[in-house]
Amino acid sequence: MRRFSQRRNSGFTLIELMVTIAVAAVLLVIGTPSFVAFQRSSELTSAANSFVAALGAARGEAMKRGRQAVVVPRADNNWATGWTVFVDTDNNQQFNGSDVLIVQQGALPSYFSATGQGTTQSSPAYIMFNPSGYTQTSDSTFQSATLKIERNDISGTAKTQQTRIVVIAKTGRVRACQPATDTTCTTSASE
Repeated sequence: MRRFSQRRNSGFTLIELMVTIAVAAVLLVIGTPSFVAFQRSSELTSAANSFVAALGAARGEAMKRGRQAVVVPRADNNWATGWTVFVDTDNNQQFNGSDVLIVQQGALPSYFSATGQGTTQSSPAYIMFNPSGYTQTSDSTFQSATLKIERNDISGTAKTQQTRIVVIAKTGRVRACQPATDTTCTTSASE
């Protein structure tokens, strides 16, 4: 009598392979938009946080040195071109050879725009901290300001999600917020 040995086949059947590919495709279709939104949000948050850090550096230097420190756009009163933080030794709110450079930030990506309220939109645009750490204008009045950073390559509700506002209070306190999730986050906010 002959015995037939049963050999177990290993591997995938064609049906198992097709089901696996279909499940992977569905997960990819669902996950890709979420990943893109996450990437966009992270990039925007990073830009806002860089601006907040520059403001913190300016405020700290003003208090440390007992002199006014200023943050100005690098070119054309356009904050999207980057910004320069310096101690303003000649009190003219413009960076020149006699001033002490603290930090410079390069331009934001071309698909970002940055617009301001208060002294951030004046000509020349600036944010100035006095030796006590308060924000003030060139005529020594205390003033709050805001800077809105948003993507200009999208529209609709996605644009609202992809907007950050940096609020600079008269007291020198700086915060970044997202208008889509914070009702107090507006370009006219002062705290």
